[in-house]
Amino acid sequence: MLAIVLQRLLLALSHAEWAQRAITRVPVTRRVARRFVAGETLEAALEAIQALNRLGLRATLDFLGESVRSREEACAAGDEYLRALEAIHRTGVQSGVSIKLTQFGLDIDESFCADNVRRVVARAQQLGNFVCVDMESTAYTDRTLALIRALRRDFSAVGAVLQAYLYRTEQDLLALAEAGIQIRLCKGAYAEPPSKAFPRKQDVDANYQRLIPLLLDHAAAAAPAQDGCMPPLAAFATHDERMIESVKTYARAQRIPRDRFEFQLLYGVRRDLQLRLAQEGYAVRVYVPYGTHWYPYFMRRLAERPANLWFFVRSLFAR
Repeated sequence: MLAIVLQRLLLALSHAEWAQRAITRVPVTRRVARRFVAGETLEAALEAIQALNRLGLRATLDFLGESVRSREEACAAGDEYLRALEAIHRTGVQSGVSIKLTQFGLDIDESFCADNVRRVVARAQQLGNFVCVDMESTAYTDRTLALIRALRRDFSAVGAVLQAYLYRTEQDLLALAEAGIQIRLCKGAYAEPPSKAFPRKQDVDANYQRLIPLLLDHAAAAAPAQDGCMPPLAAFATHDERMIESVKTYARAQRIPRDRFEFQLLYGVRRDLQLRLAQEGYAVRVYVPYGTHWYPYFMRRLAERPANLWFFVRSLFAR
C-alpha cells in the first residue's frame, strides 16, 4: 500500500511546476538524472548510442519534452527530430526514434500536430529509419492511435506503444496487429483512475502475461526486419525478468525465431540484464533519452521501480 501511495505521489510531482523548480535546484538531482538521461545534447546522445552499439545493443532515441504550449515549441521539436534522423543516418548508428504527440502540438491543434509528425515520419522512411509513437496518459490514447492509423496509410515506418495497465489494451493490441502495425508493449507509467487501469501491480503483471502470446503470434506471422534501425513487429519493454522469461518460453514453445521480436530496456536501468540478453542472442533495444526537459521523465523513472528511488535517496546523503 505504501508503495502505491509513493508511486502516485511521484507521478503527481512529475506534473507539478513548483516541484520541478525545487527538485531540479538540488545539485545531486542532475547528477542522478544522468543515470537515466544520456545528456542534454544530440551529440552526447549519439556518443551513448555508439557505446551501446559496440556492446551489441540497438537504440531508440528520444528528445525529451511533452505538453508544449506553442506552435513554435512544437515545430522546434519536429526540427530537432529531423536533425536527429540525419545524424543517425550520417553516423551509421543503429537507432530509431521515439516521439510524444503532446511535444508535437497535440494539445494545440490535432491537424497541426499530424502535419508536424508527418514530416518526421516521411523523412524517417526516406532514410530507412523508424518512428515509434510513445503512449501518454489515457487523455490521449484514442487520438494517438487514430493518428498512427492515419500515418500507416502512407508510411510503414511508424509504430505504436501499448500499456498493459489499461483494461482496453488487449482490444487495441488485436486491432493494431490486424493492421500489421509494430507494437511496443510496456506496463505504463502514468497515474490513471481505477475505472481505466488496473490499480494493483499484480493485476498489471497478469495482464502483461496474457498479452505476451498475442503479441508474439502477431510477430510470428510477419517477415523479419531487414535493417538494424527497423524493429520487428513485437517489442517487449520491460525490466521484469518474469515477463522476459515468459516471452522466451512462449517463443521457444512456438518455435518463433528470435529475429521476430526484441526486448526494450531503459538507458541506465539494469545494464547487466541488457548485456545478458544480448549475449544470449536476443535483440535488445535501449531507450535513450536526451535534452534539457528531463524532469518529468526522471520522476516517472523514480516512480516505476523502488530501486531507482532508493538510489536517488542514497545519493542525496552521499558525501
